[in-house]
Amino acid sequence: MVALGGGHGLAATLKALRRVTDQITAIVGVADDGGSSGRLRAEFGGLPPGDLRMALAALCGDDTWGRTWRQVIQHRFGGDGDLAGHSLGNLLITALWEETHDAVIGLDWVAALLEAQGRVLPCSVTPVAIVADVRGHDPAKPELVSVVLGQVAVATTTGDVMSIRLEPAEPEPCPDALAALGAADAIILGPGSWFTSVMPHLLIPAQLAAIRDSTAVKLLVLNLDPLNDAETSGASLDDHLGFMQRLVPDLRLDVVIADPANVEDEQALRQRCDDIGARLELASVGYPESARRGEHDPGRLAVSFGSVLGRWQDEPLWR
Repeated sequence: MVALGGGHGLAATLKALRRVTDQITAIVGVADDGGSSGRLRAEFGGLPPGDLRMALAALCGDDTWGRTWRQVIQHRFGGDGDLAGHSLGNLLITALWEETHDAVIGLDWVAALLEAQGRVLPCSVTPVAIVADVRGHDPAKPELVSVVLGQVAVATTTGDVMSIRLEPAEPEPCPDALAALGAADAIILGPGSWFTSVMPHLLIPAQLAAIRDSTAVKLLVLNLDPLNDAETSGASLDDHLGFMQRLVPDLRLDVVIADPANVEDEQALRQRCDDIGARLELASVGYPESARRGEHDPGRLAVSFGSVLGRWQDEPLWR
């Protein structure tokens, strides 16, 4: 299984996949320019480590070793000094990158230390920047379309994101990531911040080609509570798919998983799925408690993955 994304959404997918398979590769976005990751990226000029750290933490085992190291690498320093706000895991990854002079080898070293149940790879071996055309970024000029640069700026804009692109436009892909996509039995995209974690994976030409050409089952997990998602300005789930269609019109998927509690217009969503060749699977994949509204429940997500992939294996002519 190969999962693409970043942040909390990818972490939820990886925790779910650990209950389904012992062969997992995470391909992680490298556009983060905020917080500890942004500071380390600016100082050392390498990849931002934060989302890579979260993926590694999600793949830690449930034994004493795994729980301990998950807590250790997620530890964030307090205080007012130079270390304030930094995650220990971010510093560890950066240190091993300096020791090995190789992003992939450094991550493999960290994974070995954690006894991670899978592999974590960057989508690009060099950092990228997200660039968006945003209408209404300036509240005083609601109809003006502005160019907004950087993941944090795009994620927090109060305007409507019309389109996104990467700088550089053709980032150098990670060869190991392309190999993993080529060998995959299933490729899972999402959930996560739509413009800054999920869609950027489709803007790396070599990676998009590897996804498109793969014979794997291609699944997309849609977000929860889209109407309260600040990044997408309350766009419906079918609008999310519409944006993806405009971004990569030739991409075809096999399955789209959505939680029925968050589907505003099922008919419109099914039509969008038909347009990209996918079957819509409605499954309750969010936490039942209201306190965790908007978060995917790894246990429920694992059941959905198992059901979809099991049916695919049993019905090879389904697509």
